[in-house]
Amino acid sequence: MKIPILDLKPQYASLKTDIHTAIDRVLQSGAFIMGPEVKQFEQEVAAYLGVKHAIGVNSGTDALVIGLKASGVTVEDEVLTTPFSFFATAESISNVGAKPIFVDIDPHTFNINAQKIEARITPKTKAILPVHLYGHPAAMANIMGVAQKYNLKVIEDCAQAFGARYFSSEVESEQPNATAKDIRGRTVGTIGNVGAYSFFPSKNLGAYGDGGLITTNDDAIAEKAKMLRIHGALKKYHNEVLGYNSRLDAIQAAILRVKLPYIDDWNRGRRQVAQTYNDGFADLPGMITPQIVEGHVFHQYTIRVLDGKRDALKEYLADHHIGSMVYYPVTQDKLPIYLGQYDTFEVSNQYAQEVLSLPIWPELQLDTQSFIINTIHKFYL
Repeated sequence: MKIPILDLKPQYASLKTDIHTAIDRVLQSGAFIMGPEVKQFEQEVAAYLGVKHAIGVNSGTDALVIGLKASGVTVEDEVLTTPFSFFATAESISNVGAKPIFVDIDPHTFNINAQKIEARITPKTKAILPVHLYGHPAAMANIMGVAQKYNLKVIEDCAQAFGARYFSSEVESEQPNATAKDIRGRTVGTIGNVGAYSFFPSKNLGAYGDGGLITTNDDAIAEKAKMLRIHGALKKYHNEVLGYNSRLDAIQAAILRVKLPYIDDWNRGRRQVAQTYNDGFADLPGMITPQIVEGHVFHQYTIRVLDGKRDALKEYLADHHIGSMVYYPVTQDKLPIYLGQYDTFEVSNQYAQEVLSLPIWPELQLDTQSFIINTIHKFYL
């Protein structure tokens, strides 16, 4: 038995007829860039997320870049974010001329530690960019509270968290506030000033190529984002600002329209897979399993392997034809481009040596998952 880290074939098989119909509809129309498919998807996804504006772009990275720029983040500004994320997070901040300022992560959630944000604020701070890593919503009530106190923008990186909903964390429940009550149950990406999503094929809602989305309830940000995605013009050949060529392809929009109605079922399936893993690993002392909190959509199921055994377990799984991945082996502050510019972030750097993501997809069969669990148990014998 060979088990990949992700298998998209079951999903495709279940939607094959509808997917082909959608693609053929675009081919017959001859409208491949923007057009009615993109407009319809933007309307449908805005309704699903519960947000006023949804703006399709060509990648999650561009969603971050354009979202930051449309929010007024510019040269010499500082943006607070997590060191424990894919490089696109910090890269987007740097690409608009601002400086990423890292804040260590919460040891329980893998997300930016909201209790440490305020201490990192300076007169140059313009925004906070939390990442809802692995599909676990960040501590948005506390983050929004700090942002409101210091008049900062909040750009949510939702690349791994489509359909996730914010409820609360243990820390926040000890400090109830009006913000927590107001945002309870809302989808991530609709709480801050901007949400940025990726439709990379491996995401919970994935296209068959690159794609991204910007969400906002702010009319001015939406208008600026729409300009920026098409060379800085709202009207063709009337370019007002320097922009980008970042348009969502019609074929990708059509595919996403087919998939969108299933996202809640798929996310429930991922949560069930995560629960089965947690139950199966409950008696293993050398491992820490992730929290299963309300609203978590488990883009990745990520364990912490203790006592320096992570790489050995990864190799053991590979020997037994079980895929696994390390997200992420190097924190952003330690990447060559930023090396030497930041202090060490203790929790993030520790976790980079411990995290291991196991196979997860909504249709993962119980017997296959049992094989994975039993194989890991044998490793610890």
